[in-house]
Amino acid sequence: MTDVMPSASTGATDTRPHLASPDENPSFTKGLFLGEIREEMVFPFPRLTGDERESLAAVLDAFRAFAADNIDTRKHDHDGRFPEAMREGFHALGLMGLNIPEEYGGFGASAKVFNRVFGEVGATDPALAVYFGAHQSIGCKGITLFGTEQQKQRYLPRCATGEMVAAFCLTEAGSGSDAQAMKTMAEPSADGSHYVLNGTKIWISNAGYAGVFTVFAKVPVDEGGKKKERVTAFIVEAASPGVSLGQIEEKMGIKASDTRTVSFTQVQVPAENRLGEVGHGFKIALEILNSGRLGLAAGSACGTREIMNEAIKYARQREQFGRPIASFEMIRRKIAIAAAECYAADAAWMLTAGMVDRGGVDFSLETAACKVLASEMAYRASNEGLQIAGGMGYSKEFPFEQSVRDSRIMLIFEGTNEILRALVALMGLQQPGERLKALGKALQDPIHGFGAISSYLAGRAKSTLNKPSFTLVHEALEDEAELVASQVYELGRGVEWALRKHGKAIIERQYVQERLANAAMDLFFSTATLSRATAEIEQANGDLAAVAGEVDCARVFIHMAYRRTRRALRGLKSNQDGRLNSIAERAVERGDLAPISPADR
Repeated sequence: MTDVMPSASTGATDTRPHLASPDENPSFTKGLFLGEIREEMVFPFPRLTGDERESLAAVLDAFRAFAADNIDTRKHDHDGRFPEAMREGFHALGLMGLNIPEEYGGFGASAKVFNRVFGEVGATDPALAVYFGAHQSIGCKGITLFGTEQQKQRYLPRCATGEMVAAFCLTEAGSGSDAQAMKTMAEPSADGSHYVLNGTKIWISNAGYAGVFTVFAKVPVDEGGKKKERVTAFIVEAASPGVSLGQIEEKMGIKASDTRTVSFTQVQVPAENRLGEVGHGFKIALEILNSGRLGLAAGSACGTREIMNEAIKYARQREQFGRPIASFEMIRRKIAIAAAECYAADAAWMLTAGMVDRGGVDFSLETAACKVLASEMAYRASNEGLQIAGGMGYSKEFPFEQSVRDSRIMLIFEGTNEILRALVALMGLQQPGERLKALGKALQDPIHGFGAISSYLAGRAKSTLNKPSFTLVHEALEDEAELVASQVYELGRGVEWALRKHGKAIIERQYVQERLANAAMDLFFSTATLSRATAEIEQANGDLAAVAGEVDCARVFIHMAYRRTRRALRGLKSNQDGRLNSIAERAVERGDLAPISPADR
């Protein structure tokens, strides 16, 4: 699983393209930037249907039984590869077609079921989760979503069985987050029968196993007498003449994942293997990558639980000063914070998966938020687990050091967390920015623009006088709901202030973007937590004692997120951004990090 781009996603069973439809469908997180709480989008909390629950249980039972006898993550890490017998057995479970529609030989799982299974695979062996996700979440996802019927019939049945493993080829040496900078070209033949593909893609997961690639390349087109290059997607078979692979990358973690460079030299790609229309490649890539992000979030949540359970086991039996270290408050705090964060992460990815399955919703920012916060949680948990184990945690005898190495990539996969923060902020700012732009035009001609002015003033008066509030949260969580609502209001005010202060220049103000994105993501996670906890309290018929663990986790997380959000929004006006820039500029200019040590003068 590679590549870094912002995106919008699709459901596992609905094959219509652009299910998120950012330009048409409502978005909960985008509403936060307007100071709105679109409660109907996040309540009630989604639940598995009876059929989904039964299917999920059967899949998880089969996988766990298989894993117990066949998956040795420590050996996979040591050897840097998967045994062929293990891969074949994994394929035989039918998991390679889990989210491929049934009519093409797959399981047709919902997003809720698929991502829960993804999490289980990730908690068992992160490298295997990469193999699993690179194949389904992004490798053949484009064919499922955008392929013609002929393309689907030709490739998906073989992908579903694992006979043909898929990979996704987007990133290049000079083109990561900036996908428009790609150099790979696909020149149409004179007779229009094929394209000639030339270029090199890097960091391609599953490259050594793949039988088919989804490849993105620029196609030259004539638009109004001017030559343009438009990003287009292609289905390229690995056995095609001119396709070659580099050596396996030696990586820090997920070592058994086969990651390589893939080169295309004068590769003839049949015209019928073009995926979608010429120039639609960028949108297709955006759509595909969101699938991977939600899977990474679920995998991070399950991985956090797994590694912290190992830490708890160690802390219960390791004694110091005559008692288990699990009794010490600094150790307990590590466990409790990880538990609260895991609770919120599970709530967020499940809520988002429910949006995916429901359709008619723009969930592009929610999947980005899930990936960012869950991946950072998993990396912290791995480090905290190692810390709890002390010196033993640094030893390969225990799973902690491998967990630290394996979890680190999650902050880079499917869009670096820095890029995704910029994505959340800039996409969230679009609608508020358009409102202010419309107001500016109206003020230039106040008579004809009176409608826009009065509409804006009415909206501003509403946001000023009527702060948003939750009406569907259980009364036991009223205090927490008020904390979240207060910061939604402050985010709306902060967005307006930032847009007025920076205008178009906000595109370059990444400190501002980061603060707004962090606030919005924490508010989404907090809302997901409120929705989940409310559902659990109601299911317990209001018996708080029966769900004390759930309520405690919810309250701890929301209070932590509240403090972070308040700090981020206050930082819009009171900060040391100028000094940070000065320090960094000096370091970059001199090639030396900081003023020289007194001992070296």
